[in-house]
Amino acid sequence: MSTTNTAAAPATVTTAPALKLKGVVKQVLSGDTVVIRASKGAPPPEKQITFSYVLAPKLARRPGAGGDETKDEPWAWDSREFLRQKLIGKEVMFSFEKPPNSNREYGFVWLGDESGENVVQTMVKEGLVTVRRDSRPPEPQKQEDLQKLIELEDQAKHAGRGKWSPNANPNDHVRQIKWTQDNPSQIVELFGGKPVKAIIEHVRDGSTVRAFLLPDFYYITLMISGIRCPGVKLDAEGKPDLKIKVPYVDEARFFVETRLLQREVQILLESVNNANFIGTILHPKGNIAESLLREGLAKCVDWSMALMKGGADKLRAAERIAKEKRLRLWQDYKSNAPTFNTKEKDFTGVVVEVFNGDAINVKLPNGQIKKVFFSSIRPPRDTRAVVGADGEEIKAPPRPKNFRPLYEIPFMFDAREFLRKKLINKKVQCVLDYISPARDNFPEKYCYTVLISGQNVAEAMVAKGLASVVRYRQDDDQRSSCYDQLFAAENQAIKGQKGMHGKKDAATMRVNDLTVDHSRIKIQYLPSWQRALRTEGIVEFVASGSRIRLYIPKDSCLVTFLLAGISCPRSSRPALNGVPAQEGEPFGDEALAFTRDRILQRDVSVHIDTTDKNGTSVIGWLWTDNNTNLSVALVEEGLAEVHFSAEKSEYYRQLKSAEDRAKAAKKNIWANYVEQVVEETPVVEEKEEKGPVERKVNLEDVIVTEITETPTFYAQSCASGSKLDALMAKLHSDFQSNPPIAGAYTPKRGDLCAAQFSADNQWYRAKVERVQDNKAHVLYIDYGNKEVVPFTRLASLPSGFSSEKPFATEYALALVQLPQDNEDKEEALRAFAEDVLNRKVQINIELKPSSGPALATIHDPTTNIDIGKQLVSDGLVMVEKRGERKLRELIDQYKAAQQAALNAHLAIWKYGDITQDDAPEFSR
Repeated sequence: MSTTNTAAAPATVTTAPALKLKGVVKQVLSGDTVVIRASKGAPPPEKQITFSYVLAPKLARRPGAGGDETKDEPWAWDSREFLRQKLIGKEVMFSFEKPPNSNREYGFVWLGDESGENVVQTMVKEGLVTVRRDSRPPEPQKQEDLQKLIELEDQAKHAGRGKWSPNANPNDHVRQIKWTQDNPSQIVELFGGKPVKAIIEHVRDGSTVRAFLLPDFYYITLMISGIRCPGVKLDAEGKPDLKIKVPYVDEARFFVETRLLQREVQILLESVNNANFIGTILHPKGNIAESLLREGLAKCVDWSMALMKGGADKLRAAERIAKEKRLRLWQDYKSNAPTFNTKEKDFTGVVVEVFNGDAINVKLPNGQIKKVFFSSIRPPRDTRAVVGADGEEIKAPPRPKNFRPLYEIPFMFDAREFLRKKLINKKVQCVLDYISPARDNFPEKYCYTVLISGQNVAEAMVAKGLASVVRYRQDDDQRSSCYDQLFAAENQAIKGQKGMHGKKDAATMRVNDLTVDHSRIKIQYLPSWQRALRTEGIVEFVASGSRIRLYIPKDSCLVTFLLAGISCPRSSRPALNGVPAQEGEPFGDEALAFTRDRILQRDVSVHIDTTDKNGTSVIGWLWTDNNTNLSVALVEEGLAEVHFSAEKSEYYRQLKSAEDRAKAAKKNIWANYVEQVVEETPVVEEKEEKGPVERKVNLEDVIVTEITETPTFYAQSCASGSKLDALMAKLHSDFQSNPPIAGAYTPKRGDLCAAQFSADNQWYRAKVERVQDNKAHVLYIDYGNKEVVPFTRLASLPSGFSSEKPFATEYALALVQLPQDNEDKEEALRAFAEDVLNRKVQINIELKPSSGPALATIHDPTTNIDIGKQLVSDGLVMVEKRGERKLRELIDQYKAAQQAALNAHLAIWKYGDITQDDAPEFSR
């Protein structure tokens, strides 16, 4: 702070006559010194006038301001304040003269004009200054002025005014100034968000001032919230570099000085930035920040605007006025604010899907689905990402195989869950803010402010620390219409250490992905799921009308879930990863849409019964949030039919009733349904086959190399084993010495070629069964196994290797048929494989049909057991209905074994005779 040099003028001097001018008081430096800005056209523009013949108590000096720290002399502040309140901003008449050998100008000040109140005399009269009685002015007029002041001082002493008061304690009139603040944040908390009285002591630049907070005299540097004015550039030593001229620095400072310097104001402290306070200056005549913005002398600052307790929208509006008028700082401004069609800008709809924390799908009243991105926010990011100073991701880390952002990026799942619970199936209002252009192979994004019941969803996310606010360039107008509220919410979240702003590093979710790791379903999870009456889950994805991906929070696992009791038409599939698009079955897409509308990302409850034959998916019943059995709902809508497996369930009657209603209403898949009339089928005696009527037994030793799901099996004759070994050794040697050129061979269906088996990278003879998308479906003819291989692993078969017949022959297991239930079928195939696969057995060819593989029975050479018959005895397969005369005795043996299994209720017969289901009323 500037202080008054109180060195006395010479007692007797000869001076030129005092000049008189008009002006406005800009600043009061002490009880006897003022700075007056002269009226227009009267140079110099400012004059510092020290009152003639009087001396005011010295004000304190802050440390570093040209010397060591000093304290107030008693009554120094009272003197300065009396003068400040009387003169600041007032028009005055003042005289000034500069005595020889002095660098100061002395004079008198009158309010208004020379006929007005003499301010120097008033200060003496109030006992706030001391008259310098040792002055000896030679001029008569000045002698009269001095004498008048002496008389007034005597009167003040006699009346006990001001410093002459006999009862006043001088120490009570000395300020205890806090020049520095060790803990600025504590002071902000001290005032608790309430305005505090203050006096602006200095204007450093248009947006930074120094002030005393009253009545405790905290001396602070205040940065005005929400704005920044041009500032003076500093040199290497941190001092103002006057060589660099920054436009509008002086104009902005002058604008603030004329309105706030040494005015009483109220300051709302809002935050701290290093040692500087951030706050809003409250003045009865208006907000100085708004005025600066409106004049184009300042720009809005996002980070400090977010700290404001209110009024940010007014600052934005004031800045917008300056931009439109191209005033000062905005003289070259060009707006990039988007313009929209009114129809596409605002709409309402129902949220049907939530993406990973930054977007939603909204269903419009006309049924159209629109993807909506939230304006100006980012979802939680991968903690491994390299981020720039502005928050932009500079480098994304390489993601491992099967990376799941929803679960593996901290707080991503929390963000998704917040939106899912708040928005799914709820009506929202969307207001378009801007369109983010396409970049990095991503399409353009339509970014909206999304409101639900008047609440900004993005702001709610940011407030919980589940999203961050995008930082923009100052001249970038493509941002949320509620950008300042978003910033304020983020600051509160940071202050409260909420969500991803917490001090501790959040761990990723541990999710057991059973859609990939199937081995643990039956062993670890299925028993507890089967015991539970209901298990709560979240539907993450709907693949078709009856197949979904389910997240089970209790076990923190993902699993593929199939609806029990129904058969749903397959939906169409888009082209993906080189696989061509597939057409769906009739009403498959409708079934998919029906299921998505009712359960996608909803909380559901399920009861899990079992797994599919491969153990990769679970099968069970699902109830929606309104306790509707989804299997029954699909059947009733005519989008699924009852599967025979439902007969064993407690919901079979509901399903059949629903299917009957759908048939009667001819809904969807039943649109062309005609009810069948059950008639007795006449028994037609089969003609006896011509030829031999006795069964011949000619057992051959073979090794079974492959089984299929039909069931057929491939077998190699043991007699030709050495021949096969020699052929393979020669083939492998040829390809080792003369490796083929990758891609030189283009396969065609039916070709006999060489294929490189994926398990051992060796070459084998193979037959091309199908070609699709640069891949071939091949059958290894000497072993019976099949594989899909790329063209690069195929080659022409060298000459001399195609003449040999295949060493693996396909046979069908005679007289048996697999059960229709998938689980029972899987169990039968497993038992069959355990009995024969890769083992030496004996086969007997029973029949050679005109097409297809020969029918053979298999015998265990050590026990002579008929393995097919044993499967029947164990209740794993059924006897095939055949009428060949020569097999009648063998068929009777098989039927007797089946009846024994039925009587014992073994395996497929545990609930009774399943062959009764072949009646027409059970057919689909």
